[in-house]
Amino acid sequence: MKARNLAFIVVALLFGAATGVGQQVRSNYREGTDFSKYKTYRWVKLEELEYPKDDVDQKIRHSIDAILSARGFTRVEEGDADLLAMYQAALSQTREWNAYRTANEFWDYGGWYGWGGGPRVRSQIINIGTLNLDFYDRGLKKQVWRGEATKTLNPPKNPLKLQAKIDKAMRKLLRNFPPTAND
Repeated sequence: MKARNLAFIVVALLFGAATGVGQQVRSNYREGTDFSKYKTYRWVKLEELEYPKDDVDQKIRHSIDAILSARGFTRVEEGDADLLAMYQAALSQTREWNAYRTANEFWDYGGWYGWGGGPRVRSQIINIGTLNLDFYDRGLKKQVWRGEATKTLNPPKNPLKLQAKIDKAMRKLLRNFPPTAND
C-alpha cells in the first residue's frame, strides 16, 4: 500500500499540466555559461534522497533522456561526462531540499564527491508534488541549471497514459534547456 501511495504522489507531481489548473515550472541557470560546450551527461543518484519506485523513476529518466538526446546530448553510464544530472522530488511529505554552495558562489557543486572547498548547505522547504532537476558542470564542480515543477494534482486514471503524461510534464520543464545566448 505504501508503494501505491508513493506512486500516486509522484504521478500527481508530474501531471498538473494534464489538468485544467496547470503545472507551474520555472528554471534558472548560471549566467555566462556556454551550454554549447556540453555534449554528454551522466545521472547521479544520491542514496540519502527519496526517489519514486523504480518503474516511475525509469519513466522520468527515460523522458528526460529522450528530450536531451533530441537536443544533441549523449548519456554516458560511467566515466567522464560534461554534466551531472540529478533530480529530487518531495514524494510523501514536505521536506527540506539541500543544495551546496561555497561562501562566494550561489551555484556550486560540493560535498557529494569530495569536491568543493568547505561547502555550506543552502536549504529550503519543498512541498509535496515538487520535482527539482539539476545539472552540474562536472569539470567546474558547479551547478549550471535548475528546473522546478510544482503542483500536486490528480494523476491520470488510465495507467497506460503514464509515460505520455510524464513526457508532457518533462517537455514543459525542459522547454528552455539548454539556455541560449538570447535567454
